[in-house]
Amino acid sequence: MSAREINKVVTGSAQVDGAGVKLIRVIGYANVWDFDPFLMLDAFDSHNSEDYVKGFPWHPHRGIETITYLIQGEIEHGDSMGNKGTIRDGGCQWMTAGKAVLHQEMPKPSERMLGVQVWLNLPKKSKMVPSQYRDLSSDKIPRISEEGCQVGIISGNYKGKTGATEGDYVKATFLDVALAEAFTWEYETNPEDTVFVYIVEGEGYFGGEDKQLLTAKRAILFKKGEELVITAGKQPLRMFVFTGKPLREPIAWGGPIVMNTSDEIDQAFKEIRQGTFGK
Repeated sequence: MSAREINKVVTGSAQVDGAGVKLIRVIGYANVWDFDPFLMLDAFDSHNSEDYVKGFPWHPHRGIETITYLIQGEIEHGDSMGNKGTIRDGGCQWMTAGKAVLHQEMPKPSERMLGVQVWLNLPKKSKMVPSQYRDLSSDKIPRISEEGCQVGIISGNYKGKTGATEGDYVKATFLDVALAEAFTWEYETNPEDTVFVYIVEGEGYFGGEDKQLLTAKRAILFKKGEELVITAGKQPLRMFVFTGKPLREPIAWGGPIVMNTSDEIDQAFKEIRQGTFGK
């Protein structure tokens, strides 16, 4: 079975978003084609509540799914569908924006805010589906503990166990993987899928024959292959693993709206100005 070699390593850039939230935009518009069907990955890791408590007040989305997962922290949220809830340690908010949704995400002071938000593209035929929301609390996320590793299955499948969701439009896999020092983890992948890893903490050796030692706060995009082979370094490794079939469709990006044409972007912002967005 052929192990996936490294295609590229991305470190991203420090940015301020929302009403003043400090984060690292690891994946975004500049490299969106490489990571298709994943559009964006924002990582946050702070022990200082001033970095994030101003949050993300009410804002619109269309044409995407937003996935927020916390290893540690607390975020209150609400949306125009009437949903309200709180993401806590080990929990996930999976929202299909579809046709239109307005929502807000307001982090609360915590000992540490550690997690990611990922944007997953919707296929052209599904851009305007009804919006929906999944509140995936920690107890809904299966976790498999084995000697040397623990794997949380937010979406997709792992070793025959189905995750908290499978996704209705893009069957994306999202795993939270923790490896003990020097432990080697092997994971079979569809050779044609986009596969990447975000290193949360620690260090590890990535790739097949041409292994590289890489440390935290990096995304690693892999070439085609049948499996991932990853070995933790001299310290434990915590990482998120993402896989999904590329859509290979046109992308028109307008802030929180991602469609296929510029006319569709213009129409969305016209509805926002007129107050008809989502109505």
